[in-house]
Amino acid sequence: MVDQEVLAGGGVNEVIRVGATVRRPTGPWSPRVHDLLRHLAARGFRGAPRFHRVTDDGHEILDFLPGEVSNYPATPAAASAEALATAAQLLRAYHDATVEYARRAPRDGWQVAATEPVEVICHGDYAPHNCVLDGNRVVGVIDFDHAQPGPRLWDVAYAAYRWVPLTAPGNADGFGDPVEQAIRLRVFCDEYGLDDAQRSGLVDTVVARLHALVDFMRTQAAAGNTAYAGHLAAGHHVQYLNDADYVLTQRAVFEHPSG
Repeated sequence: MVDQEVLAGGGVNEVIRVGATVRRPTGPWSPRVHDLLRHLAARGFRGAPRFHRVTDDGHEILDFLPGEVSNYPATPAAASAEALATAAQLLRAYHDATVEYARRAPRDGWQVAATEPVEVICHGDYAPHNCVLDGNRVVGVIDFDHAQPGPRLWDVAYAAYRWVPLTAPGNADGFGDPVEQAIRLRVFCDEYGLDDAQRSGLVDTVVARLHALVDFMRTQAAAGNTAYAGHLAAGHHVQYLNDADYVLTQRAVFEHPSG
């Protein structure tokens, strides 16, 4: 009998490991995600799970990516300088692998609407809880439910928010003072390869991205999604909005880091 294990995390979906695969619930957007994963496999991108099939009871079967996944507060490995740098490098490699696909990918059918201008397929939730570490190195990314066609910066902004992290002092999920965060932000941008024009818009995009996240949570909760209703009841949206305000107040530090 193949061993089964309910994997930790899964704030929205229950994920079950069965041997070398995982089983996850599907949604109306899943065909788009499956096409994306097929494209990544065909391009030789090894940092994402391969899609196998959908079961009769509506679960997708994907590769299990071995390694450690952090929750919050971040584990020492996920908070390390090596994880920060390799997270940015893997995000860049992922984006680059989607450029050709993004040109022809449908703009509808995703769980999250496309954001113009479309340059890549954004992961949509590129954060420690959706990345796999081998020691201190980020080697994989999972959970593509929030993937959407969009600009690189839309994805980089949220990834930087999570990995730096760009969190206010009252957010127990974060760490570092503004200067320390600014230095880590510069590292993330350098390792990803953001140009000067993209960096000039990063702070405003982080703020817009956090407000969009809160809007999405509220829409999902109003539609009857109990997981997001629970997130709102726990005050997650207040945390995101407070962090958005904090990023704005620290704009000068984040745009002109020292060290």
